[in-house]
Amino acid sequence: MGNCGCGHSAGAGPFAEGRDLVEFVSLAHGGALKNQSLPGGGLPTECQGCGAAFTLGTFVASCPECGGVHAVSPPRCGDSANIQFAGVGYQL
Repeated sequence: MGNCGCGHSAGAGPFAEGRDLVEFVSLAHGGALKNQSLPGGGLPTECQGCGAAFTLGTFVASCPECGGVHAVSPPRCGDSANIQFAGVGYQL
């Protein structure tokens, strides 16, 4: 899935998991996708790092409690179960 048509070859695609998905979405469309609002006002979730409840409002966002970076890709943004976590200590 090295080239999804998003203008880069990040080595992953919209169905990657964990850090690979976070990095893919962060780079997609020249970085423009990561700050776009999710349809429907966001996805309620729990931080996969610290367990705090928050709403993922954009395609890439950080937990307001611990700063853990989470992302979801456009084809999978209809379900909180598809949110991926970059791992403890990851920073954009």
